[in-house]
Amino acid sequence: MKKKQKHGIELEYKPERICWDEIAHEAETGKTYRSNYPDKYGRMVLVMRPGLENTYSTSGQIKFLVYRMEKAIMNLPPGEEQMVWIIDFQGWNMSSISIKTTRETARILQDHYPERLGQAILYNPPKILESFWMLVKPFFEARTSSKIKFVCTNDPESQKVMGDLFNMEKLESALGGQNPKGFGCKEYGETMREDGKKIHSISSVQ
Repeated sequence: MKKKQKHGIELEYKPERICWDEIAHEAETGKTYRSNYPDKYGRMVLVMRPGLENTYSTSGQIKFLVYRMEKAIMNLPPGEEQMVWIIDFQGWNMSSISIKTTRETARILQDHYPERLGQAILYNPPKILESFWMLVKPFFEARTSSKIKFVCTNDPESQKVMGDLFNMEKLESALGGQNPKGFGCKEYGETMREDGKKIHSISSVQ
């Protein structure tokens, strides 16, 4: 069978060649992972915790971004193209942020995954983030920035956003839900290796 012609993100980052063991160190703190529950609309949920950033290489972080996006897309339910991001700012401060990485992240998401974001929840963002958001907002297109919602635990109205989007029994307690189970790197790594096997299986028949 003739192989598909590669384009876009495949040419730029070759995601099919990125294996879990190559980027596992990026994931070990739980700074980004795919949850095991969807939102109420059946969309996949990616949890991000920038306060747990553990590396400084922009190229390594972008490679990890491409890896997790490709794995998330591969596991989207049939007929679903979008996902939800929860960005939890516990432990975050401005020293955790790189303008260079943020700019490159915005470029990758908009150039290669323009319609994948259904909703982004900024959970308990510090006040200083408002200034940072005004700084980086120009990097994002209007259709992307309009999907971003700020949610604070001390604001009942904004907390309603979580109840409208998620089954609170499945949502992690750290995010205002009732599920006490958190991220486990070993268990997550096993899931990612299984995803890798799926990719090799698909590639072998193309």
